[in-house]
Order: sequence, then C-alpha cells, then structure tokens
Amino acid sequence: MPTRADPTLAVSVADLTASYGQDPVLQGISMDLPPGELLAVLGPSGCGKTTLLRCLAGFERIEAGRISLADSVVALPRVHVPAHRRQVAVVPQEGALFPHLSVAENVGFGLRRRRPGRMARIRECLALVDLAGYGDRMPHELSGGQQQRVALARAMAPKPPLILLDEPFGALDASLRVGLRRDVRAALKEDGATAVLVTHDQAEALSVADRVAVLKDGRLRQLGTPEEVYTHPADAWVAGFVGEATLLPVLALADDAGTPLAHTVLGPVPLAGPHAAAAQPGDLVVVRPEAIAVEAAAGTQTNGSGAGAAESRVGVAGVVTSVDYRGHESVADVALPEGTVLRAHVRGTGTGPVQVRVQSPCAVVPSA
Repeated sequence: MPTRADPTLAVSVADLTASYGQDPVLQGISMDLPPGELLAVLGPSGCGKTTLLRCLAGFERIEAGRISLADSVVALPRVHVPAHRRQVAVVPQEGALFPHLSVAENVGFGLRRRRPGRMARIRECLALVDLAGYGDRMPHELSGGQQQRVALARAMAPKPPLILLDEPFGALDASLRVGLRRDVRAALKEDGATAVLVTHDQAEALSVADRVAVLKDGRLRQLGTPEEVYTHPADAWVAGFVGEATLLPVLALADDAGTPLAHTVLGPVPLAGPHAAAAQPGDLVVVRPEAIAVEAAAGTQTNGSGAGAAESRVGVAGVVTSVDYRGHESVADVALPEGTVLRAHVRGTGTGPVQVRVQSPCAVVPSA
C-alpha cells in the first residue's frame, strides 16, 4: 500500500481498519473524496459511521490502513497526527455553541484575532447560512435550526481541509430538517467545502450528498451517487436498507430484443443495471414501489398461470391489505395468492382486489 498522499484528492482512505479492544469496528474501508465533494456515510446504528468520523477527525487511532488529507498522510498504524494539527472541523448533533459568546464571536472562534479580513469572513459565513445580520445575537435567542446554521458557519470560517457533520439534523423537528439540509448543502457548495455527513436517514443522504457510502457491520457495502445506490444497489441488503423494495426471486431468464427478462411471480420483468447481463435463476429482482402499477381488478380476466398467481394482460391478481397514507403519496401492501407481499404506490387509501404489474425495468442482485 502506498504511503504517499495524492495531492489531487481532498481525502483518501485506504484499507482502514479500526477496533475497540478486541472487537473490529471498521474493516478494510477505502474511499477517495475530490475537493468540494459532499459524501454521506449511511448505515444502521452500530455499523461504524461515528468511528469512521472520529478516525478522520483524529479522535481515534487506526489499526491498519491509511488516511490522507490533501497532500498529507495523517494516519498510519504507527503514525497519528493529533486532531488539533489536522484542523478538521466537526459540526456535532447539538451544535455546541459557546453560550457566553455572540453569534459572530462563535463563528469567528477559529479565526486568529488579527487575521486580515476576519470580520468580512464572519459576515460571509453568516450570509452563506442565511443568517446575515444575526452577528450580535446570543445563542439562546436563536431557534434550534438557527443554532445549527451558526455551528456550520463556525466550521466553515477557517476554510478547513474537511468538515465533518455528525447527525447534524437529528435533534430537529422533521419540518425543519428538510429545509435546513437543503440550505446546508447550498452553503457548503458555495464555499467550496469538502464534507462528510454521517447519518442513518436514507432520505437525508440521498437528497444532500454527491455520493453515498453505505456501511454495514464495519464494512463498506456500496459507494456511489445517490441514484446509483438507489437504482442499482450492490446487494440485497443495500436494496432493502436504502429505500423500500420487494425482492423477487428469478424463476427463469429470457431475452427480449437484447433486454434481459426475469420471470417472477409478477410475470416477466425487464432487467437493467450492471448485474442484468449476468443474472441467474435464484438471483433477486429489486422491485421498488414506484415500479409497480396497481389497477382496479374489475373487468380483468385471469388465466391462473405464473407461479401460483393469476396473470392476465393487465397484470397479476392481488389484494391490497393495508395502505400507509403519507400525504404526498400512499404506499400499500399488496398480497399475491402465492404469499408474496409487495410494496406499491397507490392512489387513495382503499383496500381490496387489484391487478399489479411491473411498469419499468428493475435491478437484479445476487441472492447471497
């Protein structure tokens, strides 16, 4: 493994392993961030997200591998540049503002007192987070969302090589999170900052990040753009964790003018993505709720074929057993006669017999 840093990258992590005592927490993590990228690290509780953040910040030593920031190697098994020398900024979940300092003083805390243009940089950062004119206020005069904006401005002010955001929206109401994460992304992009966002919220990761790293049990399961991770998951676990999905076994394979077709309990499903050409019987088709068309059962005719389900030119017979109403959409559980339960977008909240079919190509992943 090379020990010299690549100066064209803002962050480089190679074969990173970290443990607490005898228990490995991170195993063989590798990823590179170009300057100005916003990476979301996504995974369930206990997967190693926070440990990765702490290793990047310099709060934890690594057991194997390498971490580089720009042209400097900051961590090897026997090399550990301490946190204060890495100058990495951290935005914690609660903001952690200094209560006795004004907003402007909080933002300027990491700037030298006699730095030329210090006040101009403070005003610039406050404007970036949509708090222009708030410099004289005290933290207790701000809402929770505004305090998080100040924490971000404080992190950006010294123009650090890397900004780490540790579940920064987790303590906020849902109505505040959506707007704030959009504004945080805009501020980081306008300032040209390189950042890593740690989150367990799939919607947050997909909507904010340039790329998403999905962790499970300390291992990197997939690294890609939000669209790649959602549309073409690397495996069955990622498919089920990132968004909702029904995984249907491939019963047989065919070809339709060059498009692979998987025969499933929903009939033939066109396949797409990097694994489509190599699909085999027993692999799993990833059917997202939006890929399923649900239509009224009235007037359809079924012929009783298809792995125990009734198929027709309209689709496969099923029964909507429950509907999860979400305001902007409704997601239903649709039970097929052979026992499969699908998740599908529907109009309204009614239950009862329907016809279902797949209306767009789907990804396929190995069964194991």
